[in-house]
Amino acid sequence: MKTGYKVYDCMTTKPVSITSDASLEQCSKMMAKNHVGALVIKDDHKSIGLITEQDIVRKVVAKGINPLTKKVKNFMEKRLKTVSPKSDIYDALIIMRDSNIRHLPVVDSGKMVGLLTLKDILKIEPSLFDLLVEKFELREAKRKPVDRVIQNEAICQNCGAYVEDVVKVKGSLLCERCAKEQS
Repeated sequence: MKTGYKVYDCMTTKPVSITSDASLEQCSKMMAKNHVGALVIKDDHKSIGLITEQDIVRKVVAKGINPLTKKVKNFMEKRLKTVSPKSDIYDALIIMRDSNIRHLPVVDSGKMVGLLTLKDILKIEPSLFDLLVEKFELREAKRKPVDRVIQNEAICQNCGAYVEDVVKVKGSLLCERCAKEQS
């Protein structure tokens, strides 16, 4: 399903970057300052990798490694999936979905020219969200209140309100107000 939008229509052309010798602390502070979830790693003005919030959490913090003493180069991703700026955003989203990534470097003639994020795509074409959902599975389904009652507490499937007392109406869990509206 082509959208007609090209990657260059929505990519970030000047992604925030840092050198590979920077500490993970500097990296994290730069992400926080710029409100971004990934940084392009550049040495000598050449893009050599990417580091994301998930990299820091999963490869460092979750393993008990002190991020204050480690360098970006030891945890950045060097083997990157990429996309052409001329590709349709649908094709880019398929790459992202199938690779389970949220940041996709945009490469033209061997040079990184931008960074595409899931947010970038969904801002332009929110209808593509359904394509992402196809791939996701509810890994924590037993901890989710959707479609079940925990001691009669749940989230109303009509208005989204958390309520202590729900009623099942036509297969949906509804708060008292929404249940009355359905009657």
